[in-house]
Amino acid sequence: MTARGESLWRNREFAALWGGQVVSTLGGQISGTAMPLLVLVTTGSPSAAGIVGTAGTLPFLIAHLPAGPLVDRWDRRKILLVSELVAGLALCTVPIAVWLGVLTVAQLAVVAFVRGLCFVFFGLAERAALPMIVPAALLPTAVAQNEARSRGAALAGPPLGGLLFGIDRAAPFLADVLSYAIASIGLLFIRSDLRSPAKPEPEPLRQAAVAGLRWIWRHPLIRAAILLIAVSNLVFHALTLVLVVLAQRQGASSATIGVMFGVYSGGGLIGALAASRLHRHFTPRAVIIGVNWIWAALLPLFAVAPSPLLLGAVGAACAFVGPLWNVVITTYATVLVPNELMGRVTSAAMTMSWGVTSLASIGAGYLLAALGPTGSIVVLTAVTLVAAIIATVSPAVRHAPPLPGPGKPA
Repeated sequence: MTARGESLWRNREFAALWGGQVVSTLGGQISGTAMPLLVLVTTGSPSAAGIVGTAGTLPFLIAHLPAGPLVDRWDRRKILLVSELVAGLALCTVPIAVWLGVLTVAQLAVVAFVRGLCFVFFGLAERAALPMIVPAALLPTAVAQNEARSRGAALAGPPLGGLLFGIDRAAPFLADVLSYAIASIGLLFIRSDLRSPAKPEPEPLRQAAVAGLRWIWRHPLIRAAILLIAVSNLVFHALTLVLVVLAQRQGASSATIGVMFGVYSGGGLIGALAASRLHRHFTPRAVIIGVNWIWAALLPLFAVAPSPLLLGAVGAACAFVGPLWNVVITTYATVLVPNELMGRVTSAAMTMSWGVTSLASIGAGYLLAALGPTGSIVVLTAVTLVAAIIATVSPAVRHAPPLPGPGKPA
């Protein structure tokens, strides 16, 4: 299969995967917006909301390394399907508990953990499957379309989540359960063998997991990029809870908070739609360094924005540049990593870059308790400024090679 003259949307398997995940990601955004609202309404405690958020991200820290070798050994198509089904079954316990009046923070934490675990396996399997169904020259476009998928769902999901939560506290979670079912049906249309083309040698799980870390350590650009991604994930994951509390102090309802995050995500959607073209006009060095400085300049504006809609507008500016950053880094990793190592390398990268989010939620809760929303934003801005300086002085970033694309060697 060649890229010349081929439209990505004529690739039926990519279209099936992408379409199913549009629905699933939309459902995830709906319930993701409702989850901290449900905790805050139930307990009135930002710390409790932070604990539930940490439970959902803990698998990023503890499960990615062992999951990577398993994704390289198992049938990735089955992993995708089972992950969706198990997450949907776990989530359906939330509306049941709401209706029976027996909902607890402990239950929400367990559900969040199971969903996070399924997200880990699904994400690794999807990343490994992508280069098996999309030619290398179209990978930047496919990655950008995946960004548009998630950003578009993030645009529509929060307002829907806030609206549904205002109607009935169980409604957002029922919507997400339905989205998992629809996405699972979409996966049945993928018929290709997505297993690793090279049969992995039998080796202990621990040794296999370390192989991914070794590969990353030998590639300075990937190593530097992962560390920078870790910082941005830490900052923006913590920022979510900070913005919820800040908007509530400004008198925002659940629906208004949903609209705020919808505006925030709108910038990401526009950026994702532009990223498939923009990445051709900027060097990777300019993207990696420039995006970090843009974030460092924008974050202080959250502290002075006087209304939830203006908070969303600042977030939209931050989110606009994020997809371009993601296209550059994800395409590098997808092209450079041998497919038989894809699960192990991706799991190691995700452990390092997303594992920090398990600290972000609980850290944000305690930051809010100690410093309030404004003080928390000051701390997050300082962290982002340090990351921008590191990106600027990194030799690996300054000498980053160009991305593959149509007419370029893969």
